[in-house]
Amino acid sequence: MNEKKLIGRWGEALAADYLRKKKYKILGMGYATRFGEVDVIAEKDGVVAFVEVKTRKDATHGEAREFVTKSKQRRIIAAASSWCAQYGEDKQPRFDVIEIYAPEGEMTKKPEINHIENAFWTEGIR
Repeated sequence: MNEKKLIGRWGEALAADYLRKKKYKILGMGYATRFGEVDVIAEKDGVVAFVEVKTRKDATHGEAREFVTKSKQRRIIAAASSWCAQYGEDKQPRFDVIEIYAPEGEMTKKPEINHIENAFWTEGIR
């Protein structure tokens, strides 16, 4: 696995730990379909958050959330629709982004974590 993928997986695990501390229940990680992938699926108070995690060293080239393009959003929404059809018909979906800034990569002692709820949305996902 290349370094970029390793840092991405590390960021996803960090995001899941962050969500657990915020009283979310992790329902899945790396949920993939032929249409797209969701990094973390978490539930709290009857809402299922489909979370895209973006890990960067810094915001020199733009904030991490800016890299969740419209095309990426469509792929996340497609994967989330598939998940909802299979597991969560009665759940309210939400699309979040978690930005992680880690200047020293995995060696960063206190990475900055920004959780953006309702980062994007769609109608009629159920």
